[in-house]
Amino acid sequence: MRNLLSTGPHVTLRFFRLLVGSLLMLLALLPQPSRAAEGVEIRRYLVESTEDGYRLSATYGFELSREMEDALQYGKTLYFYTEIEFTRPRWYWFDEKAITARQTISLSYNVLTRQYNVAISGNVHQSFSTLEDALFLIRRPNRWLVAPRGALKVGENYNVKLSMGLDPNYVPKPLKVNALNNNEWRLASDKKSFQYRAE
Repeated sequence: MRNLLSTGPHVTLRFFRLLVGSLLMLLALLPQPSRAAEGVEIRRYLVESTEDGYRLSATYGFELSREMEDALQYGKTLYFYTEIEFTRPRWYWFDEKAITARQTISLSYNVLTRQYNVAISGNVHQSFSTLEDALFLIRRPNRWLVAPRGALKVGENYNVKLSMGLDPNYVPKPLKVNALNNNEWRLASDKKSFQYRAE
C-alpha cells in the first residue's frame, strides 16, 4: 500500500512548484504602484550678466506622476517654483543676502480647446497641443531676470543656491492632504550650490 505521508523527492518537488505558483499568482493580483515623481534634477545652470541685469539660464529634468497628470485632466492647475539666493560671505558678521528671487510657472489644461497652457509669473502665456511640449518650456525656461544691474558688487564672489519643484502652497485644497502624505505629489530638487563672481 502506498504511503500517503511519503516525503520522497517527487512529493517535495510538487509541493515546491505549488508554493511558487501560488506566490506568483498572488503577486500578479496585487495592485501595481503608479508611476511616481522621482524629484527634479538640475542639469544645467548659468548666471549671466546682461545690460538689464543678472539672468539665470537653467535646464531641469523631471517627470509628472500619474496623479499629477490626472489632476491636470480634471481642470486642476499645477504650479512650479524656482528659487535662487545670492549671499556674500562676511568674516565679521552673518552672510549678506544680496538677492532672493522666486519665479512661479503654472501649468493647466483647457478641456474645450484641448490645449495645455503655461504661464510664467503671470506674464508670459503660451499654449501647446501636447503635455510634452508644455513641459519642455518648464524644463527649459527662458532666461530669467533674477535681479537688476547694481544688485551685486562687481568683482565680489557670491554663494548661490538654486532649487526647483512643484509648489506645495498651490496644491488644490481637496488634494493637499493627499499631497503631503503621498510620494506621487512630491516633486522637488535638492538645493544646487555654486559660486558666482559678479561682473
